[in-house]
Amino acid sequence: MPLEMREACEKCGTALPWGADARICSYECSFCAPCSEGMNHLCPNCGGELVGRPRRRPEPSN
Repeated sequence: MPLEMREACEKCGTALPWGADARICSYECSFCAPCSEGMNHLCPNCGGELVGRPRRRPEPSN
Protein backbone atom coordinates (compact mmCIF):
# COMPACT_ATOMS: atom_id res chain seq x y z
CA MET A 1 0.00 0.00 0.00
CA PRO A 2 1.45 3.41 -0.96
CA LEU A 3 2.06 6.08 1.64
CA GLU A 4 -0.62 8.76 1.85
CA MET A 5 0.72 12.31 1.77
CA ARG A 6 -1.19 14.91 3.78
CA GLU A 7 -2.57 17.91 1.89
CA ALA A 8 -0.57 20.44 3.93
CA CYS A 9 2.63 20.66 5.96
CA GLU A 10 1.91 19.59 9.54
CA LYS A 11 4.16 22.35 10.91
CA CYS A 12 3.47 25.50 8.88
CA GLY A 13 0.34 24.63 6.88
CA THR A 14 1.89 25.13 3.43
CA ALA A 15 -0.12 23.27 0.78
CA LEU A 16 1.49 20.06 -0.51
CA PRO A 17 -0.13 19.51 -3.91
CA TRP A 18 0.92 16.68 -6.20
CA GLY A 19 4.40 17.40 -7.47
CA ALA A 20 5.38 19.69 -4.57
CA ASP A 21 8.76 19.15 -2.91
CA ALA A 22 7.73 17.49 0.35
CA ARG A 23 9.01 15.09 3.02
CA ILE A 24 7.24 12.15 4.66
CA CYS A 25 8.07 9.63 7.41
CA SER A 26 7.03 5.98 7.60
CA TYR A 27 3.98 6.98 9.70
CA GLU A 28 2.83 9.34 6.92
CA CYS A 29 3.65 12.54 8.82
CA SER A 30 4.06 15.15 6.06
CA PHE A 31 6.12 18.34 5.94
CA CYS A 32 7.31 20.88 3.38
CA ALA A 33 11.01 20.79 2.49
CA PRO A 34 11.97 23.98 4.43
CA CYS A 35 10.31 22.74 7.63
CA SER A 36 11.96 19.34 7.22
CA GLU A 37 15.36 20.98 6.84
CA GLY A 38 14.70 23.10 9.95
CA MET A 39 13.94 19.92 11.92
CA ASN A 40 17.13 18.23 10.66
CA HIS A 41 14.94 15.80 8.66
CA LEU A 42 13.60 14.16 11.85
CA CYS A 43 9.86 13.81 12.39
CA PRO A 44 8.81 15.63 15.59
CA ASN A 45 5.83 13.27 15.98
CA CYS A 46 7.55 9.88 15.84
CA GLY A 47 11.29 10.60 15.63
CA GLY A 48 11.48 8.91 12.23
CA GLU A 49 13.52 10.05 9.26
CA LEU A 50 11.80 12.46 6.88
CA VAL A 51 12.55 11.52 3.28
CA GLY A 52 11.55 12.95 -0.07
CA ARG A 53 8.12 12.02 -1.27
CA PRO A 54 8.35 9.45 -4.07
CA ARG A 55 7.67 10.94 -7.47
CA ARG A 56 4.68 9.52 -9.29
CA ARG A 57 3.10 10.21 -12.62
CA PRO A 58 -0.14 12.15 -12.33
CA GLU A 59 -3.38 10.20 -12.51
CA PRO A 60 -4.86 10.35 -16.03
CA SER A 61 -7.92 12.52 -16.26
CA ASN A 62 -10.95 10.92 -17.86
